[in-house]
Amino acid sequence: MHYEEYWELKRAPFDNVPDPHFYFPSLQHEEGLHRLLYGVEARKGALMLTGEVGCGKTLLSRTLIQHLSHERYDLALVANPSFEVSEFIKEILYQLGVDKTGTKLDMVHALNDHLLQNLNKGRDTVLVVDEAQAIHDVAIFEELRLLLNFQLNDRFLLTMILLGQPELKTKVEALAQLSQRIVIRYHLMPFSGEEVGEYVDFRMQAAGASRMVFTPEAMQVIAEVSGGIPRKVNTIADLALLIGFMERCRQIGPEVVKKAFMESR
Repeated sequence: MHYEEYWELKRAPFDNVPDPHFYFPSLQHEEGLHRLLYGVEARKGALMLTGEVGCGKTLLSRTLIQHLSHERYDLALVANPSFEVSEFIKEILYQLGVDKTGTKLDMVHALNDHLLQNLNKGRDTVLVVDEAQAIHDVAIFEELRLLLNFQLNDRFLLTMILLGQPELKTKVEALAQLSQRIVIRYHLMPFSGEEVGEYVDFRMQAAGASRMVFTPEAMQVIAEVSGGIPRKVNTIADLALLIGFMERCRQIGPEVVKKAFMESR
């Protein structure tokens, strides 16, 4: 028997995976989402979303992708950008469904042709680079800047979204030519104590909960020990549900949360 059945849930509420079903529309996440949506729809060229580890950047990006219709947008998602330059271009082509080998120039030409084909079909091309702080080769950032040169007189042929931890901001700002091309930026902060409680409630309800499982005092402890980082909230809340199930608790109180926190360290 898994704890989901004990707590009368339809699914596990705190898995640390970017499932848009569990996207919590906090004020800041909604602002970040709408800034990115605006940037994509208005073809602003380059956008950047940063945030501390575990603050929900990837989940927000997957939610953004859900908002982009397949008919209107052709999307390339590069989840691990630590490639050599030529391999990086090849990965973008692969994600766009373009099978092309050869020299780097051959692949750049193939990418340009694909962007123009999309233009003729009335589709916009969007490149999402997740974990972009992992890019160690400055040549990759230079390549990203050059990709923004794919444009007509009145519009970009490619919209690029960089997602990453705070060091991405530092890396980009050190490259003036790239930094100047990024029109929209947003930084996600940890949740406030009140938001942590709302977040836990939201995810429990999204998982099928029909009653209050975590007491207000338990929520307060989760907020304190997690620092408001969603990933840490998930880990602690998940362990608390498991411990509560094993101890046959009726509700999750602060003592169970403290045990879960100690186990998660």
